[in-house]
Amino acid sequence: MTLFAAAGLGLVIGVVLGGLGGGGAILTVPALVYLLGQSPQNATTSSLIIVGATAVVGAAGHARAGNVRWRTGLTFGLTGIVAAIAGSIANRHVPPHVLLLGFAALMVVTAVGMLVPRHRGKLGHTPGTTGAAVNGGPVSTLELTASAQATRTRTTVKIITAGLAVGFLTGFLGVGGGFVIVPALVLVLDLPMPAAVGTSLVIIAINSLAALVARTGYDHVDWATTVPFAIAAMAASLAGKKAADHLPEKITTRAFAVLILLVAAYTAVRTLGSS
Repeated sequence: MTLFAAAGLGLVIGVVLGGLGGGGAILTVPALVYLLGQSPQNATTSSLIIVGATAVVGAAGHARAGNVRWRTGLTFGLTGIVAAIAGSIANRHVPPHVLLLGFAALMVVTAVGMLVPRHRGKLGHTPGTTGAAVNGGPVSTLELTASAQATRTRTTVKIITAGLAVGFLTGFLGVGGGFVIVPALVLVLDLPMPAAVGTSLVIIAINSLAALVARTGYDHVDWATTVPFAIAAMAASLAGKKAADHLPEKITTRAFAVLILLVAAYTAVRTLGSS
């Protein structure tokens, strides 16, 4: 029975992760804890395996479609490796009820982020400033170069900050962090949504591997549950990508955000009731 439950849950997580590039992974730990009976610490470790493997398969599908920006993904992911290791170390010293309450809070933040409209704009470009003239005179090359350099510096700082935050969350809570990565890639680097989703899966895979390596020898993995969960999620991630190509993004995102809020409320009530 546990085998079929794990496979069924894996199908759901895989579809969401493959279609949205983030958000689905945040349901993995509550599912492992409340539906499959794992401890919070062991569930976060199992989640890293499931999420990481699913991200690899999903990224491969997006790469074939040309929706992965490899340089951006590798830079973002490598930035978060140290933070992912630090998060994994911190995970061992936190009481289980604190982890679950942290999950509930994170799910609320995720849902709100999905419900808030995303506005895209070109970075590093000021409307009406083409270099032809300002106050009757030409804009100097030095001024344009300084402005471009300042924009690149701000973008780099934002990417590093986001990379560190995502890496720590991946290690500490066993989540992929796609709900942070995708908006960052869209708003900071102005990537189109398909490229942001594909690139986020590369980053999730890197951070998950780093966090998992840091946990080696410390946490128990229930392979009988984790393996079927992961296999089903990997298979479903490809279906999620195809479904996302045919469904309105706004409707699917909002529906999933409502689901996350419901799971967050359930997690908080169960945790507070048993603490």
